[in-house]
Amino acid sequence: MQIALLGNPNTGKSSIFNLLTGLRQHVGNFPGVTVDKKIGSLTINNVKHTLIDFPGTYSVYPHSADEEVVYDALFDSRDTNNPDIAVIVVDASNLRRNLFLFSQIYDLGIPTVMLLNMSDVASKKGIELDFEHLQKQFVNTVIVSTNARVGLGKDRILEAIDKVIVAKEKEPRFPKGVFLNDFVPAEKHNVALQETEAGRRYALIDELIKTVEIQRVKETKDTWTNKLDKIFIHPVWGYLIFAAILMTIFQFIFAFASIPMDFIEGMFANLSQWTSTALPTGVFNDLLSQGIIPGIGGVVIFIPQIAFLFFFIAILEETGYFARVVFIMDRLMRPFGLNGKSVVPLISSVACAIPGVMAARTISDWKERLITIMVAPLMSCSARIPVYTLLIALVIPAKSFFGFNLQGLVLFGLYFLGIIAALVVAIILKWFIRTKDKGFLLLELPSYKQPRWGNVGITVFEKVRVFVLDAGKVILAISIILWALASYGPSDRMEKASKKATILAAEKELNQEETEQFVASAKLENSYIGIMGKGIEPVIRPLGYDWKIGISLITSFAAREVFVGSLATIYAVQDDGAENKPLIEKLRNEKCADGKPVYTLASGLSLMVFYVFAMQCMATLAVVKRETKSWKWPLIQIAYMGAMAYLFAMITFLIFS
Repeated sequence: MQIALLGNPNTGKSSIFNLLTGLRQHVGNFPGVTVDKKIGSLTINNVKHTLIDFPGTYSVYPHSADEEVVYDALFDSRDTNNPDIAVIVVDASNLRRNLFLFSQIYDLGIPTVMLLNMSDVASKKGIELDFEHLQKQFVNTVIVSTNARVGLGKDRILEAIDKVIVAKEKEPRFPKGVFLNDFVPAEKHNVALQETEAGRRYALIDELIKTVEIQRVKETKDTWTNKLDKIFIHPVWGYLIFAAILMTIFQFIFAFASIPMDFIEGMFANLSQWTSTALPTGVFNDLLSQGIIPGIGGVVIFIPQIAFLFFFIAILEETGYFARVVFIMDRLMRPFGLNGKSVVPLISSVACAIPGVMAARTISDWKERLITIMVAPLMSCSARIPVYTLLIALVIPAKSFFGFNLQGLVLFGLYFLGIIAALVVAIILKWFIRTKDKGFLLLELPSYKQPRWGNVGITVFEKVRVFVLDAGKVILAISIILWALASYGPSDRMEKASKKATILAAEKELNQEETEQFVASAKLENSYIGIMGKGIEPVIRPLGYDWKIGISLITSFAAREVFVGSLATIYAVQDDGAENKPLIEKLRNEKCADGKPVYTLASGLSLMVFYVFAMQCMATLAVVKRETKSWKWPLIQIAYMGAMAYLFAMITFLIFS
């Protein structure tokens, strides 16, 4: 059967989903929309069922694109996500609010399981529930208590679902609930009828709460959550603590991720060298050793940084601190034409701009939503991490500055630069995009909790898997194309260049290794990719870039992280797979025609600044077009971000030259 997992936000729904499915889950999109759809599988009595984790909602009536998915699935029997059974997660410590959604679904006649989660929080508040009386009120459902954060109640949940499955099989026309006896669902946009229903429904819930909920100890206001909030949402300390947390994360990434990165880089370099010598010489050998292996290595090497980043983000979300960041940033967002809800898409864009742009759907005000979409790609996403990491390690010394790792400080600075740019552009757009409406922030601050490490682990695994599979496919495909373009050229142009280079090498009295390197470089310059790079070199030379960097800039328009894979492929072809050296060492040894290094502090910083601003992600542009329903805004986006990237990269190069 198809089982829907539903509930209010912050009720532990994700913990329930992870508890039931573990790693047997994947993320897709609901049909026709760009809303995340988490699907898992669970087996009960040797029968496999599908569990769909729907977006959190407070009511069956939608107020955002996420909630429309829930509405369509529940009210349209033809919808592909229409559930056979609904498992509804209810916060036992906040029964009044949670029973509103539950009673609506119950009255629709969908077979339901009520999961009374967070029972430990209810106990701390001195709340005791009369399960027997609650069960009598909802006779057509199975109620079970659980505490998913600590992994308790899995067997009870599966037994409850099995009972409902058996009941559903015996009676396909499941009896409708009768909590609100004459419940007739209001139209999606009929606010007046929805308000009337809400009033009547809450009146019934309040009467029920009096007989079900027993609060033996009156909750005091001075709880741990309130004590911590005096610090974390303080108008001064709140911002300082958030900045300190971000800096700590970046310091940790550079301090610890370099160890597995060096190991992975060396492993792929050795594998490429071994493949080149072990297999018979020929096209397949070159494709494997110079194209596919360096391309895959360009993906795998950055798994440690991606894993560490999402590890910390998952902890911030699990503890409840993330919601505080949204709250305190609302004060900062207002003058820029945004509100606190804009912070969710912006922070999401630190992982990837695509879900960040999609998350802007929760913003009801059109102006604030559009400005958020337009500036979200300026936030440094995880795809930029491979570029930043490579360039920082290349041109920034591994020294300490006032006790802080200098490389970590530069990484923090790049992220901070993206944030400042997003705010500046937002305030400019505020004056160009006019509207009379004003947005507002409605936000629930959940209580602080210890992170559930199982949830953190699953989040990290899922994010790394998506990065490797999605980015890996693009990088591998482009690596193969680049290898072909770098290995072949027009007619006999490469052959002539090779002969000429051999003669020049003899005149310069180069040794065999230097001659091979000199000839390979000449052939690369006259390949298809070399001709393209030489064509754009005059445009990018003022930024401090050579034609090889230019080629990587072009290919990274497919995805920013392709930049590293492109360089790996180009230099693997250049040395014909003969040098068993890491990419970073090859880049350090790269020289201009005048003998000066290509990668200096000036050119390295210029490249970093270019990638902070440049809109190099075709998938993001496609999503922006889809969300704004026009090519106008993505074209404006790529134009202003491209202009910023070129201008500030050139200024950076001139300052540090």
